[in-house]
Amino acid sequence: MTKQNTTIFDTKATALAADEQFRPGEQDGYDGEQYDREDRAALRRVAGLSTELEDITEVEYRQLRLERVVLAAVWTDGSQEEADNSMRELAALAETAGSTVLAGVVQRRTHPDASTYLGKGKAQELRDIVIAEGADTVIADTELTPSQRRALEDVVKVKVIDRTALILDIFAQHAKSKEGKAQVELAQMQYLLPRLRGWGESMSRQAGGQVGAGQGMGSRGPGETKIELDRRRINQRMAKLRREIKDMKTGRDTRRLARKANAVPSVAIAGYTNAGKSSLLNRLTDAGVLVQNQLFATLDPTVRRAETEDGRVYTLADTVGFVRQLPTQLVEAFRSTLEEVGDADLLLHVVDGSHPDPEGQISAVRAVLADVDAADVKEIIVVNKADAADPEVLDRLRRHEKHSVIVSARTGEGLDELRALIAEELPRPTIDVDVLLPYDRGDLVSRLHDEADVISSEHTQDGTHVKARVHPDLASELAAYAA
Repeated sequence: MTKQNTTIFDTKATALAADEQFRPGEQDGYDGEQYDREDRAALRRVAGLSTELEDITEVEYRQLRLERVVLAAVWTDGSQEEADNSMRELAALAETAGSTVLAGVVQRRTHPDASTYLGKGKAQELRDIVIAEGADTVIADTELTPSQRRALEDVVKVKVIDRTALILDIFAQHAKSKEGKAQVELAQMQYLLPRLRGWGESMSRQAGGQVGAGQGMGSRGPGETKIELDRRRINQRMAKLRREIKDMKTGRDTRRLARKANAVPSVAIAGYTNAGKSSLLNRLTDAGVLVQNQLFATLDPTVRRAETEDGRVYTLADTVGFVRQLPTQLVEAFRSTLEEVGDADLLLHVVDGSHPDPEGQISAVRAVLADVDAADVKEIIVVNKADAADPEVLDRLRRHEKHSVIVSARTGEGLDELRALIAEELPRPTIDVDVLLPYDRGDLVSRLHDEADVISSEHTQDGTHVKARVHPDLASELAAYAA
């Protein structure tokens, strides 16, 4: 059955700005010092200055440029509300990348057309919409095969990109650290490699040896085509990026091991993009990281120090946000960064309580966490944006997710309850020790007060008599001083 219906909805109202209470600069609450905002806003795109060729066959070799776009999606299963939510998310992604969304088209089909994604008739209708709206780009709400993209471009006569290319473009814009830039470049090349294609002279063999000087001996042979040369160079660059990322991972692993050696518990903040993870980090630690009503505003992990009410030190790590259909290339490229989540003692899974489908967000995040071997980390569901959410939705989430807390990073609601829950869930020392420490081992006394639960401490003639509950590593060092 291939019955087809087309639904067109106007998206001229900004998808991100529709959430009025979370507009940057217009909040009544506190989001921390915005150290990166000026840098992020210092460079703006200027439309209409492009001198690129209009030959559609060159799209793979042009810089991704999003200006006036029309969205297209095939709705194969689920409810219409789910399909509309997916399109709204695609519109928000497009706006984050710097484009203006003019219209959206959703087609009901049992499966996407193998040739043109939408089907030839509907693709022609899409072409009419592109002309009427004056669009220069079509964005598909899934990852297209290279042949689907070329065939759809041949019909609509403008550039066609897919959801994966769009997300990669956003990551490329927002990557700031050396590691983040390397991870994004690796993901882009993994995406580009199977999509390279040649035409004209790029399919001819390259001459070698001394043929350029008129001497043919030693130069006769098949040589490389330009597309083969491009593939080889991309593979070489990918190998180099993997080595660089591996080296940078070593440094982060060293810092993580140092924290573990000092028995500092770690808490990771993860969740759907734009759920308010960075706002929560700022509230809990005064980290001063960028907070912006924008998808994938945070790419580089931030680790900050925090303390429980009873003085126990722990670390909080902010991570990259997730999204439905997160490209596999990005999951693979950011695997080393996402290991911060897998190695954490506790996971704060932040959910946007004001989103139309928070349960869908939770499922999408848990699917990615399973991919990076972080599904077994102890989890607290933190339902954020409570001040903007429907109370019935909050009640439903609290019933479904037993280990959850309702907060608002903007107003501060529920943060005391969250801090208490973190303190309760953090791992505590488990080994009882009774030691007499000489006065020249003040370092061990200091460590006991920093890392252990001290039950009693008394200064005697022979040293400091301490009863405490400690971690295994510290217990082994204290064994020689048992009282």
